[in-house]
This record gives sequence, C-alpha cells and structure tokens, in this order.
Amino acid sequence: MKIIDILKTHDKGVSFEFYPPKTENGMNSLIATVRELKAYKPLYVSMTYGAAGSTQEKTKEATYMLIREKEFVVMPHLTCIGANVDSIKKLLNEYKQNNIENIMALRGDPPQVPPGTAGFDFKSQALCYAKDLVSFIKENGGFCIGAAVYPEGHIETKTLDEDIEYTKQKIDSGANFAVTQMFFDNSHFYNFLERAGKKGINIPVLPGIFPLTDIDKLKKFCTVARTTVPKKIEEEMSRFRGKPQDMEKCGIDFTIKQCRDLISHGYRRLHFFTFNKSEMIKAILDAIF
Repeated sequence: MKIIDILKTHDKGVSFEFYPPKTENGMNSLIATVRELKAYKPLYVSMTYGAAGSTQEKTKEATYMLIREKEFVVMPHLTCIGANVDSIKKLLNEYKQNNIENIMALRGDPPQVPPGTAGFDFKSQALCYAKDLVSFIKENGGFCIGAAVYPEGHIETKTLDEDIEYTKQKIDSGANFAVTQMFFDNSHFYNFLERAGKKGINIPVLPGIFPLTDIDKLKKFCTVARTTVPKKIEEEMSRFRGKPQDMEKCGIDFTIKQCRDLISHGYRRLHFFTFNKSEMIKAILDAIF
C-alpha cells in the first residue's frame, strides 16, 4: 500500500523510523524492538540509508526483515550522493520486485573533502539534489515518494525564504508527502507550515519527533543541523549530568509535552525517530494516546 493513500484516510497515528544495524546482535535487538512497537499499529515504518549509500546492503537486509514481520507498510530511504543512475535504477527495480511501493528520497550528506581543497562539487553527480532524485524515482514509476523538510531551514540555505523555495522545487518534482527534520520548539513547525502554505505546498507533512534523552549528545548532533535547543530544555536536562536515567526521564517528559501540544493543534500523525529502542517510544506513546 502507498503511504499517501494511508495518510488520506487516517488523520491520526504514528510512524517509526529505524536504522540498519551493523551486527547480528544489533539485528536481533532491532527485531525485538520492531515486535514490541508493532502493538501501536504504525501507519508505516521506514529504514534509513547511510551517507553516500554506505549502508545500502544493510538497509536492504533490514528493510526485507520489516517486510517479513508482516503487517507493516515499509519505506526504505534512498540517497543520491555518491550513487550513479544505473545503480539507483537497479535498486528501484529490486524494490519493485519485492512489492515495495514507497521510497524516502534524500540527497544525502556529501563526503568529506581534504582540508585546503575546494568543497564538494554537487554538479559532478548524476543526480545532484533531492529534487533530482525525486524526479528520477517518479520517472521510474509506481512509487509513493517521501521527502525531508526543515522547519528551521536546511543548514546550507542562507534564509528561510531560500529554504522554502528549494522545498517547493522538491515537492513540485513529485514528492507525495514529507517528514520534518527534528525540532524542539513547535513554533518552528507551525511557522514552516504557514510559509509552505503561502508557497502553495499542500502535501501532508508529518512532524519528526526526536526523543530527548541526553542533552550533550543532542547539542553535538544539532551542530551538524540547523536545529536549536530551547534554553529551558537545556537548563533542565543539564541539571541531571551524571544521572543518565534522571536526564532521560526529564527529556522524555519534554518530548511528551511537545507531542501533546502538536496533537492539541490538530497534528495527530507523528513520525518517531526510534534509534532502534522501544522503551522510550513506548513511554511517550503510552502517555499521549
């Protein structure tokens, strides 16, 4: 089933994002997590894809595991940086043969270049940007296509106006729905939707929920994305340094409040970045539904 058709008929629900494990133990742990979260009847589940396709085989393996678990609508992620047209087309054909109807189309992170050299040349790629990948997938038929959007703007754009223009191009290339990058102040999400509406973007947009567990790891992660951490969250969670369980409880309480606020504003479809862990996701869902 295509995710866009699910979203047209379900105005509430959750979706889960997993990442491909590197080891057999990791896969066993993921399977256990997936089976625990199955009880929440997700609208769909997705599997991430490493930088420059570095986890392609692991992504496929984990994606097929999700399919074997039954009852899931599955969406693998796909990036175009570091890939050629033939390899992408081959992968799309393989997914078609395995009855996969949904693809999350992403540009992907550019590889690191040696110090003192010019930056990465995107135009050297067969498919330079996410909009190009979206168009290519659309031309190779039959897929529902998801895209990423950025409530606080993509880190490489100079202004929010520039960001929404690039977003519009990506959506117009054929994306059917979108999932946001993490955000922790819901006003960024509401403001993004207002800008998107003025730009004529009217596809479903699911807020991406990043469970708060460790403030120091979060701040480090946010340095590679244009995502701000509200001062109140940083101050409250920082009080529990050296007490990881207390810090996680504090963070999860903030995440629950975030979800409740979104739901109260009418946004009842939430996408969770699970980090392949079930307990924190269950704690959040049990509190908000």
